[in-house]
Amino acid sequence: MQPRDLSDHVAYEAGRGIEEVARELDRDPSEFIKLASNENPHGPSPAAAVAIRETASSVSSYPKAAHADLTTAVAGRWNVTDDQVWLANGGDGAIDYLHRTTLDPDDAVLVPTPGFAYYGMSSRFHHGDVREYELSKADDFTQEADAVLEAYDGERVIWVTSPHNPTGSTMPLAEIERLADETDEETLIAVDEAYGEFADGESAIALLDGWDEFEARDDVAVLRTFSKAYGLAGVRLGYAVVPDEWADAYARVNTPFAASELACRAGLAAIDDEEHVVRTVETTRESRAYMRDDIDAHVWESQGNFVLVDVGDASAVAAEMQERGVIVRDCSSFGLPGCVRITCGTEDETERAVETLNDVLDDLDVEPESAGEPENPDAEVADP
Repeated sequence: MQPRDLSDHVAYEAGRGIEEVARELDRDPSEFIKLASNENPHGPSPAAAVAIRETASSVSSYPKAAHADLTTAVAGRWNVTDDQVWLANGGDGAIDYLHRTTLDPDDAVLVPTPGFAYYGMSSRFHHGDVREYELSKADDFTQEADAVLEAYDGERVIWVTSPHNPTGSTMPLAEIERLADETDEETLIAVDEAYGEFADGESAIALLDGWDEFEARDDVAVLRTFSKAYGLAGVRLGYAVVPDEWADAYARVNTPFAASELACRAGLAAIDDEEHVVRTVETTRESRAYMRDDIDAHVWESQGNFVLVDVGDASAVAAEMQERGVIVRDCSSFGLPGCVRITCGTEDETERAVETLNDVLDDLDVEPESAGEPENPDAEVADP
């Protein structure tokens, strides 16, 4: 017996860990810093760490009460009903739930390129097709409805990543609203806000629930996670906020007890730990600004907890930085072979990453690609 044909499925490439790299290079793990996976440099919320320790003795029980309590806490955070909050095993679990709810066999999703590989992977797992719209490097990866609508051909789900990984760009709410207005009634606009805490401006939940000048919509869903700002990537906890009309669907598409007892108790503690989130966001903004000011290559504006850097030869630069103890993300797997992505670290980590990258660029004499031609080719290009 053989598995079904998986030839169209592409394996997800995660950022490399310190232990893995140290083992490969036969070095001490303490020599390395990892800025490749957009993890929280301050670790988990301290309150969540306490909750995990205190919950350890009760993991023999299913997380029914904790699941309900966390759902209520998240709903209160966003001023939506409990039925609109779908807890999941990480953000990728929420992606699966949205696809289970919307996709019939041979339906299609429209995803950004470059972008998060799991949108397409999940669609194929659910026997859906995958089509792409481009975020153009020449346009600094600007996100506007027009680029999506030009590629749109009645797909069942359109994925918008805001802030976008790996570029850090965002799509304004007015553009998301226009996208929803100008697509079919049965097309869901799924907005992935995994990095939303680090961005300026309101969440797209404003569109879904009719905040401010927006009318409430039934064709928008928003994904969020506890992995980034809350520092809980290892316990796998995410959620989707869905239209009120979808209240009955969750029980039909979710796995039993979608989030673990440890994850739910950690999330309950973390959601009230505002001090940790504020500290994390402040560190991110300082790190982003430092990297944009001090890296000797083009760094795109970012609203995430990372920056994308044009280094010319990502594989060579990332490999040499790794040799020197700084692990960053080679973005070749995103279709950006000239770029690396660097997670925002602590002050010391950020300074070390910048110094290492500048030294590597100088030593390798790599020629970064242009981020786009100026309107006036004779004009002096400003130092990025």
